[in-house]
Amino acid sequence: MLLRIDPTSAEPLFAQLAAQVRTSVARGDLTPGTRLPAARDLAAALDINLHTVLRAYQELRDEGLIELRRGRGAVVSEHAALDYAPLRAALTEVVRASRSLGLAPETTTALLKDALSEETTR
Repeated sequence: MLLRIDPTSAEPLFAQLAAQVRTSVARGDLTPGTRLPAARDLAAALDINLHTVLRAYQELRDEGLIELRRGRGAVVSEHAALDYAPLRAALTEVVRASRSLGLAPETTTALLKDALSEETTR
């Protein structure tokens, strides 16, 4: 599994790592039972602080996407086996509509975030 970070991005490093794992799970690249790199090894490979990796892993654990097991490390949970196909199809339609309107990706993302926050406040 190849994880990358962009130190020049405004997005925090831990959030970048967590987002990449989420995306890999949603695509089916990471399946339940798959071990993630040890936090210490990943921090060394990316030349970042160990606590940055641990924060990303803790966020993913809190979402139920991974389990943190003493001695086994971070493992993709059974929760990750959800069928994301309907969501991916809907997002493909959103991308098509966005492109047909000539919207910037940032505008589409802002609209999606707004819709998600509206849904959670209902």
